[in-house]
Amino acid sequence: MEKIDNFERSCYGGEVTKELLGKEVTLFGWVQRRRDHGGLVFIDLRDRSGVVQLVFNPEDNEALHKVAHDLRNEFVIGITGVVSERPEGTVNTELNSGEIEVNATAIKVLSKSAVPPFLIEDETDAGEDLRLKHRYLDLRRAPLQRNLILRHKVCQSTREFLTGGGYIEVETPVLTKSTPEGARDFLVPSRLNSGHFFALPQSPQLFKQILMISGLDRYFQIVKCFRDEDLRADRQPEFTQIDIEMSFVTPEKVIGEMERLMASIFKEAMGVEITLPIKQLSYAEAVSRFGLDAPDTRFALELQDMTNIVKDTGFKVFADIAKKGGLVKALNAKGCATFSRKDIDGLTELGATYGGKGLAWVKMTWEDKDGGWQSPIAKFFTDEEKKAIEKELDAEAGDLLLFSADKASVANTVLGRIRLELGKRLKLIPEEGFSFVWIVDWPMFEYDETDKRFYAMHHPFTAPRTEDIDNLEKDPGSVHTNAYDLVLNGEEIGGGSVRIHDPELQKRVFRALGIDEEEARAKFGFLLDALSFGTPPHGGIAFGLDRILAIMTKSESIRDVIAFPKTQKAVCPLSEAPSGVDNSQMEELFLRVIKKPG
Repeated sequence: MEKIDNFERSCYGGEVTKELLGKEVTLFGWVQRRRDHGGLVFIDLRDRSGVVQLVFNPEDNEALHKVAHDLRNEFVIGITGVVSERPEGTVNTELNSGEIEVNATAIKVLSKSAVPPFLIEDETDAGEDLRLKHRYLDLRRAPLQRNLILRHKVCQSTREFLTGGGYIEVETPVLTKSTPEGARDFLVPSRLNSGHFFALPQSPQLFKQILMISGLDRYFQIVKCFRDEDLRADRQPEFTQIDIEMSFVTPEKVIGEMERLMASIFKEAMGVEITLPIKQLSYAEAVSRFGLDAPDTRFALELQDMTNIVKDTGFKVFADIAKKGGLVKALNAKGCATFSRKDIDGLTELGATYGGKGLAWVKMTWEDKDGGWQSPIAKFFTDEEKKAIEKELDAEAGDLLLFSADKASVANTVLGRIRLELGKRLKLIPEEGFSFVWIVDWPMFEYDETDKRFYAMHHPFTAPRTEDIDNLEKDPGSVHTNAYDLVLNGEEIGGGSVRIHDPELQKRVFRALGIDEEEARAKFGFLLDALSFGTPPHGGIAFGLDRILAIMTKSESIRDVIAFPKTQKAVCPLSEAPSGVDNSQMEELFLRVIKKPG
């Protein structure tokens, strides 16, 4: 048997096609499975390109056949063989290499494997915790490898587009100053400056603005960011942004250039054409029609404002909310009058998770009972009010009308979330395709009832619209900004704005946010100083790379597009991070652990 000691891969297994018939190839990979068929041994060899079938015939080489007979799943081997056509009736159309097989002439077992804790197959029923603990095995599965290869293509396409547009890639600090205005910072103690802490950046926002002040003009970075917040399927404590900033721009300029970037990424990485220009909705219209500021526009089922129709109704809940300045919103779930009470209770519980205090409903029946209404609230409405509601909602027999009455933010959010649930349940959402929409004309601030203060809707460096500047002090809630979010299939994938370039205006915005001069100087002094030295008008955006890839790959979680993600408890089962550290390390940092009570 020929030993393969100084061999060199000729190609990947998935690249072996009929074009190589009769040629000798050298391949490396993992044993996907072994099959014994009447003396012949078949090995499915897997590498990142796919699977290729190897054949070992005892009549050709008995020693080689014996080695193949002893192979097991996940052994690493190198082989040399001759490419031949598969016999008639054995072609596998699901494989790139499905028309051929490789008749092995030499083999070397490079590494043996213990029995894996789960099968390395496209579909697995192994739990996520087990897969994350053995992530190196999980990553051998073709779907995850395809995800990471697509991630590479997206990054390459991004770099090529932006570099071609005159942008410069610049790295910004990972150890920086804590400015906790949004999510919690991850803090890093400084050994050389005891009692002081660095923070891992939630974004490079301040530094990219300073790069514009520095005259760099156009910047980008594919950058790691960090937020110490509760995790969901679309959140990780560390995540990746495509971060971009440019000088001498208007919102229209940024939007135009960035949608061309998206079109380029989808074309280069996936071969998908994105129609430009991308549709725009104002924040107010998005929330009014869809209930959410990141609307899924792939299906209809829009919300309607019923407040004026029901403001004088005998149903006290609706009338009282209307008089207090709240909203009564409704949607028509077409054909859903067959929903059971359990189904409706489930929707009510969903609304409650978003602050809803209840969900009123009306089934439009075929019987002429209460004017065709089957509902606990039917008796409170006059025939005229019922007709007005039916007309507004285009209601007909067989429909289910759902109502949420509360302050505007709650009423919209509750029905917006229920709309999404109905879209999934009724299969209204297309399985294929990508629906982009820009959300523009954002309010600058949102008022927090608990803290009794305003917070920035985006961040405190977003420029107010020129015509609204005079209202900063006297009516902050009326101020709108030059901000823009890009939404894809109902998920916000990017957000940005034109920034404040006037230091005095920046101070006024801080004051509107309840940040006095001393606090502003302590948190953002270096930015305020920089703004005073001739700052160009500038703006930018940051795209969530992980979220974009999750949508591209139809992944339920962004964990499936990240090589080594954390769990929902923000731990890494593979490396067992975070972990305790030696007392000596703690002493060097002048730190000690205080145990959590209980």
